[in-house]
Amino acid sequence: MFKKLLLALATLIAAMSFAFAQVDVNKADAAALDSIKGIGPAKSKAIIEERSKGGEFKDWADLEKRVKGLGDKSALKLSEAGLQVNGKSKDGAAAKPAAEKPAKAGKGEKVEKPAKADAAMPAAMPPAAATASVPAKGAAADKAAAAEAPKKK
Repeated sequence: MFKKLLLALATLIAAMSFAFAQVDVNKADAAALDSIKGIGPAKSKAIIEERSKGGEFKDWADLEKRVKGLGDKSALKLSEAGLQVNGKSKDGAAAKPAAEKPAKAGKGEKVEKPAKADAAMPAAMPPAAATASVPAKGAAADKAAAAEAPKKK
């Protein structure tokens, strides 16, 4: 059991190092470029071919100009995913993805808040199942049970 736990911990640490890895476009091979979300085999091949043909990329603008199909928006996404040019991220690249930030309302707009789960009921349990198995308590419950019971003649 301890060995399995230790193996799982080592795997988690290795996965985290890949998730936060920074890859420099001027030093990376095809496999390292492929590890960046948004770069596939075709794009990594185009980057390597352009780098070997025209030399190292000077900055992000140089990379965008020389690699076909790489525009400002895609470069920004690649930078957020960990791609760097000469050890620098693209200007304007967010440290965290925008999806994790809460939305802010402008003037006169309302932002919908997520519904809160009922604290008394587990989230996975449907409402009917939650009340069906719970016995009622109190005088009102006793009267209701008596009214539902078949009357004897």
